[in-house]
Amino acid sequence: MLFNFLSEYLSIVFFLFIAFALSIGFVLINFAFSPKNPDPEKLSAYECGFEAFSDSRIQFDVRFYLVAILFIIFDLEIAFLFPWAISLGDIGLLGFYSMLNFLFILTVGFVYEWKKGALEWD
Repeated sequence: MLFNFLSEYLSIVFFLFIAFALSIGFVLINFAFSPKNPDPEKLSAYECGFEAFSDSRIQFDVRFYLVAILFIIFDLEIAFLFPWAISLGDIGLLGFYSMLNFLFILTVGFVYEWKKGALEWD
């Protein structure tokens, strides 16, 4: 019984071993042959658009946070819409109206943020 189990899953174990060996090999090759001459432009701040501060308690503009939250909300909306659109014929009217309810709630939230001025960048 153990031999049958191992013979069925031997190809998966072999595949995982090859994938692990290749990934470690590529990382080691990259580390060995990559140039190691950083310049000030390469080491400059690039994620947030401004230089790092000496004090981490400095005031941060909340609009960056609001834009990030809006992006996450609408990104998740798209992630829910794709499987719904693919299985629309199978889920019937209950699935259709539940997705319309979901989209309505998101639209109400979007209109609320719009009216509060969260999308305006002065």
